[in-house]
Amino acid sequence: MNLRTDLALEAALPLEQNLPQGVSLHQREQDGVSVQEVVISSEEGAKRLGKAKGRYLTITLPPLWKGAGEEMERATALLARHLGEMLPKEGMVLTLGLGNPSITADALGPKTANGILATRHLTQLDDPFFRSLRASAVLAPGVLGQTGLESGEIALAVVKAFSPAAVIAVDALAAADTARLGNTLQLSDTGIVPGAGAMNRRQELSRRTLGVPVLALGIPTVCDALSFAASFLEQGQSFSPAVQQRYDPFLVTPKEIDQLTQRGAAILSAGINQALYPSLTPEELAFLTA
Repeated sequence: MNLRTDLALEAALPLEQNLPQGVSLHQREQDGVSVQEVVISSEEGAKRLGKAKGRYLTITLPPLWKGAGEEMERATALLARHLGEMLPKEGMVLTLGLGNPSITADALGPKTANGILATRHLTQLDDPFFRSLRASAVLAPGVLGQTGLESGEIALAVVKAFSPAAVIAVDALAAADTARLGNTLQLSDTGIVPGAGAMNRRQELSRRTLGVPVLALGIPTVCDALSFAASFLEQGQSFSPAVQQRYDPFLVTPKEIDQLTQRGAAILSAGINQALYPSLTPEELAFLTA
């Protein structure tokens, strides 16, 4: 059975004792938060893991449906720090909230976009405060079935028109392990292929396709049914080809998916805002985006 996951960590862990050349896996704790980093620097490693070359950071979260707290604040601050390090120091940043807002498990991107402080139009005002802010733009492009346009096509048109220094693409992810649903946040500098983990690959968004750095950010909200069922099997057991074919298209998601996407989007938008506007306090950013 193929491992369907958007998480580089899940692709690397089974090979931890014999990682391919050009792949490294490091685990550490920062500010009381577990952080795992996968770096893929070779074509061989990218092929073995099925992931693009680049850097993948996985931040462990407390279950999102249990509410916010100090641990959530530490994870948000940690996300902001790493995202700020990956972003270019100057220039407008475009945030894309990918996904279908009408489907709860796929609404993480659009919900995150709703919480981003957009300032591109304000930085041109004759006001010292607004002129001191970094220019930021936000777009939730919808999905192909709603617009007739690929998110990648819309993103490319906007990038060509406004020349951002970087793009942040936010999307719901798929995990192989249900324990990671709503408990994991992935940040990478590799771009993203929307829908890849959920068997619905769309047009790639990356430096190669858009011409600017693309940082990908997301939280797992779904797991394919076979991976979920396989977690109950004894080690070494597997499903017959007939069973795999029958249940291949199904996805599962937690019953708390509403809280997961709402609180997940709040963490992601707060982290992005703090990375874009480090001179503002979290309280000031919350006021400006209320």
